[in-house]
Amino acid sequence: MKEKLTIVKVGGKIVETPDSLHLLLNDFRKVEGKKLLVHGGGRSATAMAAKLGIETIMVEGRRVTDDKMLEVVTMVYAGLVNKKIVAQLQAHNINALGLTGADMGIVRSEKRPVKTVDYGWVGDVKEVDAKALATLINADVCPVIAPLTHDGNGQLLNTNADTMAAETAKALAKLYDVTLMFCFEKAGVLADENDDNSVIPTITPAVLADIKQRGIVSGGMLPKLDNAMDCVEAGVTEVLITRADHIADPYSGTKICL
Repeated sequence: MKEKLTIVKVGGKIVETPDSLHLLLNDFRKVEGKKLLVHGGGRSATAMAAKLGIETIMVEGRRVTDDKMLEVVTMVYAGLVNKKIVAQLQAHNINALGLTGADMGIVRSEKRPVKTVDYGWVGDVKEVDAKALATLINADVCPVIAPLTHDGNGQLLNTNADTMAAETAKALAKLYDVTLMFCFEKAGVLADENDDNSVIPTITPAVLADIKQRGIVSGGMLPKLDNAMDCVEAGVTEVLITRADHIADPYSGTKICL
């Protein structure tokens, strides 16, 4: 029987606000068993770039990462945001270790090919070294992973945190009973986007096909659900989409499972 592992992905909006970060980490402390955290930090990177006089260019919600912006996101993601989280987890008696995908070679990517848009130094995940991560997890270390990867040839790459969390969960599912949690500002996947109490409790492949056909979910939630279903089909036990301050509640949010 595999040991349970919980992977929590939390967005920059939450980790960059002291009060919401405090609530999240207090709940993260209550999650039983082995755990891992993946975080973003885009708002802080944009703010730091502005202070340094560096223009932020976004295309369809994705950051264009040239040489200067890569320096900014490396400083902010791997430095300021990551170490704030690590320090607060230590205060909660969680033995956290801050990492990027380059550390121990845990996440290798390749530069996104140029099609209609040149995103610069942005990486698409190709490989996660589950055994390297497992050496930390089995030593009761909680990895805290910033959204940067490497290409194996010395180049750092800015990488989507949702993708890093999903690919890490898939890789570790070979070794653990993995639950992946995506935390955001809503209570879960809503049947009515204007009603916060209309959470859909469970989504299976059949339910997903039905709500797509009926147009119940749309926009950015569709790729998130498709990615979540890909995870469970690849061996992740379940994916939970929930509010950041509800991660310790086993009955909260929307569960995506087979």
